[in-house]
This record gives sequence, C-alpha cells and structure tokens, in this order.
Amino acid sequence: QVQLVESGGGLVQAGGSLTLSCAASELTFSTYTMGWFRQAPGKEREFVAARRSGGISSYADSVKGRFTIVRDSAKKMVYLQMNSLTPEDTAVYYCAAARNLYNNYHLQARYDYWGQGTQVTVSS
Repeated sequence: QVQLVESGGGLVQAGGSLTLSCAASELTFSTYTMGWFRQAPGKEREFVAARRSGGISSYADSVKGRFTIVRDSAKKMVYLQMNSLTPEDTAVYYCAAARNLYNNYHLQARYDYWGQGTQVTVSS
C-alpha cells in the first residue's frame, strides 16, 4: 500500500526558513512525479512545486525563487525547502505522487496518491 508521509511543518517567523520532508513507501519512485500542494484556511488547495525523475521541476509563480523541491531517489524522499517565508505561505502542505506525469504538473486530478498534510504557520 502506497504511503506518503509528510513531516517538518511548524511555526516560523516571517522571513524564516523551513524544510518539509515527504517519505514515500511502496512506490516505484522513478516513475512518479512528486509534487507539493498547499491549502490555506478558506481557500482551495493549490499547486506549489513538482519535480519528476530526471530533474525537471515546476513551481508556482508565488514561490519561485523562494522554494526548492528536491528529490532523493535512493531514500524515496522529496523535500520542499522554503525560504523567505511570509504569512501568505501559511497553509497545510501536502505531498503528492503522480505516475508518468510529464507536464501540467499543477493538475491535482493527475496525482494518484496524497499524504495527510503538515501544517506550516508563518507569523508576522
């Protein structure tokens, strides 16, 4: 049974940094694009970043230059390094996996598996 387990969320001050981790199990990691999404209170879940095997990455405009998605295939881990955080980044962050996804990384319906989410709160 495929499982995605996020960790690393917490409370951070504006301007600070945080790194989220996602551990994938029972997954042929190389065939999956790994993504991060987030849902702020009262808002719909939105795309943050994705990275497929081979190094292609995609980012939402709101996080470009501040967030970096990293894959570690040996460990079946994906990370989201977040810098220069603002209160607008406050949300529950979800890890997701999409098999054989090569474009349109922002489309949530293309993702096959989701984690339970981890809360990130940025104080002003």
